[in-house]
Amino acid sequence: MPAMSFPKDFAWGVATSSYQIEGATETDGKGPSVWDSFCRKPGAIRGGHDGRTACEHYQRYAEDVALMRQIGVRAYRFSVCWPRILPAGVGQVNQAGIDFYDRLVDALLEAGVTPYVTLFHWEYPLALYRRGGWLNPDSSDWFADYAGTVVRALSDRVKHWITLNEVQVFIVGGHYQGWHAPGDQHRFGEMLRAGHHALLAHGKAVQAIRANAQGESRVGYAPVGQVKYPVSNRSEDVDAARQAMFATEANQGWTNAWWMDPVMLGEYPASGLEVFGTDAPVPKPGDMKIIGEPIDFFGVNIYQGEQVRAGDDGRPEIVPHPVGCPMTGFNWPVTPEALYWGSRFFYERYQRRIIITENGLSCRDWISLDGRVHDPQRIDFAARYLRELHRAMQEGVPVDGYFHWSLMDNFEWAEGYLQRFGLIYVDFDTQARVLKDSAYWYRDVISTNGAKALADPGEAVS
Repeated sequence: MPAMSFPKDFAWGVATSSYQIEGATETDGKGPSVWDSFCRKPGAIRGGHDGRTACEHYQRYAEDVALMRQIGVRAYRFSVCWPRILPAGVGQVNQAGIDFYDRLVDALLEAGVTPYVTLFHWEYPLALYRRGGWLNPDSSDWFADYAGTVVRALSDRVKHWITLNEVQVFIVGGHYQGWHAPGDQHRFGEMLRAGHHALLAHGKAVQAIRANAQGESRVGYAPVGQVKYPVSNRSEDVDAARQAMFATEANQGWTNAWWMDPVMLGEYPASGLEVFGTDAPVPKPGDMKIIGEPIDFFGVNIYQGEQVRAGDDGRPEIVPHPVGCPMTGFNWPVTPEALYWGSRFFYERYQRRIIITENGLSCRDWISLDGRVHDPQRIDFAARYLRELHRAMQEGVPVDGYFHWSLMDNFEWAEGYLQRFGLIYVDFDTQARVLKDSAYWYRDVISTNGAKALADPGEAVS
């Protein structure tokens, strides 16, 4: 790889999810999801917002694909809405739902954009939730049947598949802490049991993809990357950061190893089993083999990290970020090192090819008097993170792609429409789209295969 570019087949992409952009929540036979229900809960969503309209992508997908083409993206990661395909979660297929994704995939391919399909980005069918949801042992079979339905419909054109997005968020946030749909606050052991069923759903979906794919398939998994990085390059600090990154704490589900080791290594981490004790699920014979079905790439969503140093006793210590450190609109710290150390530590442990399936930031964007949207912070953020990703790749970490979150401003879950993550500005009253300065910059990054991001500011790139 040339020093100042990325591999020629690198997947430069953008990402979205169905509930955040599609709208049309009661259109063409779609069934309700837990997010449709959760948004009706008083106080659950900032401003009382919901996804009923979102970005109207269900109607405007052709316009949005044309904008992708204008930006020059090579790959698009989107999710399929489970109850749009199976309104009751199982049983009768809604052909109108299949037809929508058929049209979207065809439009992407015509525009020269490779589709990366996520099967589950949190839209659990409400009908199945009422039958126990992820706590029901049958949930993994329900998901596998749904996965097979989608794969049979799209795999003649779709090669790249992601099973679950951010299992920590929809299990811990949705079933223990209650700030995401379905808004439950189960006991810790029940949450872990729901998580075990979700991991089984991943493994059975991998099997369903392999069994039903009409052509070559590449399958991955996309958890949150909870990155810890060393405060210095001292070997003691590096070791402490590595230890912290895969540690398990009591009654704390926000961990990497618990949600990644079963998929990548075929077993729960011993430290997690010890810490969680009787709360830990007891796998049935064959469960771990199913969960550990071989996958082709490790997708990971990385936005930020925490600094770690070795304490006087050698144990990891979290180092607070400096007062006044750069912060995003979401009040997340800007830590580009997270892409370098995250990629490095994950590859060391799991030995899988990596795709950064999400990375980006929220800014307080608006249309300026000149009619444009100027977002220099997003450009600076992405350039810094891409440089750190490139550094990891130069040191031998195999990274196959980078997906910027997000293509467009959208419904940001419990935050409603406050947080703007998009390369494209969306006026949620008129649905007008405006390419931000970052979209034009990303176009140049893609056309130069990353050289634009790696060059010194102001340096001309041919």
